[in-house]
Amino acid sequence: MTDAAHIFGASFLRKFCKFKLLCKEANNSKYVSHVKKLLYRRILFGTSDGRFFLSTFYYNDKQGNIILQDAIEYRSTKRSAPSPMEQRVLCLILIPYSCRKTCHVDCSINEQLSLRSLREQKS
Repeated sequence: MTDAAHIFGASFLRKFCKFKLLCKEANNSKYVSHVKKLLYRRILFGTSDGRFFLSTFYYNDKQGNIILQDAIEYRSTKRSAPSPMEQRVLCLILIPYSCRKTCHVDCSINEQLSLRSLREQKS
């Protein structure tokens, strides 16, 4: 499987911060408020089958399913193809909790530090 840095390049990912979307702590207002701040942000989401979705974060339910809006799907093609990546545009897409692998959110440096401190508090 490929990773986001390999597909999109390290310079592209610098403005994104890695973030684990929370689902088990749905009743904890501290975590809910952090996730609410991410609504309608640009997000790069990786699935367990190697696909990536560059999209707008729309919804995260209690079960941990994600709904993305205006998504572009990127997936690997055969190496003999002229382009190693194939892409297609999707309107709304639901990504089940079981398929989630990576999540990168477009955010400022201050927000990256805030999210990092949230992860450290959780550990």
